[in-house]
This record gives sequence, structure tokens and C-alpha cells, in this order.
Amino acid sequence: MKQRATLCPRCRRLIGSNESTCSWCGTPRTSTWWRATAWTRSALDGDWVVRAIITANIAFYLLSLLLSTGHRLTANPFTLLSPDMTSLLLLGGTGTIPIDRFGRLWSLLAANYLHGGILHIFFNMMAMRQIAPWVNHEYGPSRMFTIYTLGGVCGFWVSYLAGVPFTIGASAAICGLIGALLYFGKSRGGAYGTAVYREVSGWVVGLVLFGLVMPGINNWGHGGGIIGGIILGKLLGYEDHGRETAVHRFLALLCAVITVAVLGWAVFSAITLWFSY
Repeated sequence: MKQRATLCPRCRRLIGSNESTCSWCGTPRTSTWWRATAWTRSALDGDWVVRAIITANIAFYLLSLLLSTGHRLTANPFTLLSPDMTSLLLLGGTGTIPIDRFGRLWSLLAANYLHGGILHIFFNMMAMRQIAPWVNHEYGPSRMFTIYTLGGVCGFWVSYLAGVPFTIGASAAICGLIGALLYFGKSRGGAYGTAVYREVSGWVVGLVLFGLVMPGINNWGHGGGIIGGIILGKLLGYEDHGRETAVHRFLALLCAVITVAVLGWAVFSAITLWFSY
């Protein structure tokens, strides 16, 4: 029986009916190692990583609301269901105040999972759902998660150096993913690379204009995240230059362990301090 075209079990690109291996990554179409379990397939396409990040963001937003005091059901959509400053500070809001006054250097990571209102988290998670799978496709899940984590830290570090007193949000980390796509498009070139670069450049212009018009936008964090993403994209490389290696997987695992530890400490310390009042 003639075999049919199918998706590569590793890179998820199309293997032709007359091909025994993927022309993109070299994986055999019958490779059982890559198809061992449903978990492996989910891990390879990176969907579970994106879902885990979004879930963590939503969970921390809900927790920040629970730890807030006062009535937050306002008519203003920009302040609707907004956590108070105390809960955001306890859970890891970052900036010169948390770092210089309280020594919370770990907040550079925790702040990526906090949001100031329902619209804030909605738009950030919508952007995450659109951009992260694209980065996952071009870089792989391990490199994507590393770029998200370190890009966010880089963005908030630049924000701290610029003197921003207090800031939160996943947008710095998302800008890290945007920076990685910028590098990919420029580096890859060709029709596809040029199209990617042109589209992502439009996002950057939109971010700049939005930051100039809307008050309270952390443009330093956005810019730092984009620069961090470009650097990380160059250092880590993308799929067309080589598959993910054990080093990439180790870096992603390290980022995951540190993230869980930081967020766990943020929850523990916030609840402990909240009940001590």
C-alpha cells in the first residue's frame, strides 16, 4: 500500500508520500522514539509549554485579586478587577522600590506572571497565544521557554536600570519572543524570512505607538525584552540552523526549576505576610 504524506513526528512539517525521512530535520517518518507517548508529542509541539505559562499567569492574577482588599468592580475598564499595590508587591512586582528597598531581586522573574487588571492580562495572554507557537515552531519548545523567561528578566532589568519604580506584566517576556522572531526573520532572509521580519517589525512599531499614547506603559521593559530576545535568538539559534540539543533542554529545565522556585516562594511569602497583618 502506498504511504501517505504525514506530519513529521519531531518538527511537525510535512513529509511527502515518497520520502522516508523528513527533509527538514532528518527524522524517519516511522520513528517510534519520537512517538513513544502522547506526552512526548505534546512536548515536541510546545503546546503544553504555552498552556502552562498562560495557566500560571491566570493563577497568579486570581491570587492577587484574592489577596487584595477593597472593592475593585469599577466602571473604568482599565481598572476593572485590578489587584491592589500591596498584593502585587507581595507576589513579586518589580522595580526600584522592591529591589532597592526590599532586596527582592527575584522579582525580576516573578513580575512576568503578574497583571494589573482584567484587560491587562487578557491582551497579554492573547498576544502570548499568537506569538509563542510561532517562536516554538522556529526555535523549538526548549529555546522558546528559555527566551520567554530570560527575555522577561532582561526587560525588567533594563526597566530597573532606567529607574522605573514599580512594574508588572508578561509583556516584557512576550517582547522577548518578538525580539527572537525579529532576529529569525532578518537572519534567515529569503521570501519567508523577509515576510516574518516585516510583520514583526509592524508589531514593534505598534508597541512603540501604543506606549507613547497610553499612560503607564513600561516602554523600557518592552525595549529591554526585545533586545534580550534578539540576543537570545542569536545565541541559541533556530531550527533551520540546528535541532535543539541537550544544552538547550538543560537551559529550559533550569529556567523551569528557577521559575517554579521563585513563584513558589512568592506565594509562600505573600500568604505568610498577608496573614500576619
